[in-house]
Amino acid sequence: MSFLTSLASAFKGGGDARVPVSRGFISPWATAFDGGPLGRAPFDYSREVAEAYLANPVAQRSVRIVAEGVGGAPVSCADARLAKLLACSCGSQPLLEVLAAQLSLHGNAYVQIVKDGAGVPIELYPLRPERVQVVAGEDGWPTAFRYVLADRTLTIPLEDEDGWPNLVHLKGFHPTDDHYGAGSLAAAAPAVAIHNAASEWNRALLANAARPSGALVYDGGDAGGLTGDQFDRLKAELASAFQGHGNAGRPMLLEGGLDWKAMSLSPADMDFATLKAAAARDIALAFGVPPMLLGLPGDNTYANYREANRALWRLTLLPLAGKILAGLHAALSDWFADPPIVDLDRVPALAEDREKLWAQVSGADFLSGAEKRAMLGLSRLETSQ
Repeated sequence: MSFLTSLASAFKGGGDARVPVSRGFISPWATAFDGGPLGRAPFDYSREVAEAYLANPVAQRSVRIVAEGVGGAPVSCADARLAKLLACSCGSQPLLEVLAAQLSLHGNAYVQIVKDGAGVPIELYPLRPERVQVVAGEDGWPTAFRYVLADRTLTIPLEDEDGWPNLVHLKGFHPTDDHYGAGSLAAAAPAVAIHNAASEWNRALLANAARPSGALVYDGGDAGGLTGDQFDRLKAELASAFQGHGNAGRPMLLEGGLDWKAMSLSPADMDFATLKAAAARDIALAFGVPPMLLGLPGDNTYANYREANRALWRLTLLPLAGKILAGLHAALSDWFADPPIVDLDRVPALAEDREKLWAQVSGADFLSGAEKRAMLGLSRLETSQ
């Protein structure tokens, strides 16, 4: 049974046309760039994903570092059933990795809670965020979600007939939107456009030997300029015989009245490396990845990779993983009492921090053994009678 078929069978009945629908996944960015001083078009998620994640190496690597880091974080669960749910995969992708990527790119992540006949969750399935719309009631609060795929629209109520939640909505903070979160892709889009444009410009320069080929100056004396046919023929011959990297260095034979004037760009005009590096740092900044981890030149913010990796975990991965785990547990708390957490003792990048903490706590003679274990997040030892 396909996913849409299972959705249709689980949530029968179409939505009420009188119920207002929120503005959809474009809400956080619909007017972000419209009518601005640079005249940029409104943010389009599908277009920006194609230009950033699929076509830009810096943006893709930044998102993958964040998503794979969260997906590989050591999660500790007191309940084995909850651990099994969190280990679910969407195809071959881990659930937490998919949710982290969606929150980074889109700013919203939707997880369907699939239940068995007894109403117990057996699977968590992430939905494509750009296909989900929030259905708002008359009071403005969400009443349902709509999953739109081509010409099919499925309405998913907030709760099932027994009052259990059907779907989890995770979102990043957006200061001006009630129902949708803002992702990092919108902030990174201008830098991605600059980086892509610089790469394309450099590619074009490479195809032309990194300089304009030059100019043909016609000196016909009193005969006047070239005729239209002569100009078109000369232009076609230049394009076919002398342009491109395959014709680099080929000598040119000129007829009478034509003089070749070589031209070149100044080093400042061709210095797109600095421009690309600045745009790449902006992209990394938007996704919360230290530029050093991306191998960007000229970045000395961190003393070494170990320090940069620690900053990545402290400032980006742990907060994002905590947001995802807390949001999932809030919807699953009726079935699982103990929340899942990231086990900091099993994070290699934080081993040095934990070692220092253990040394400080162990050297505190004024603390009891029970107090030291509590400060380290360890359970209390049971004393024998």
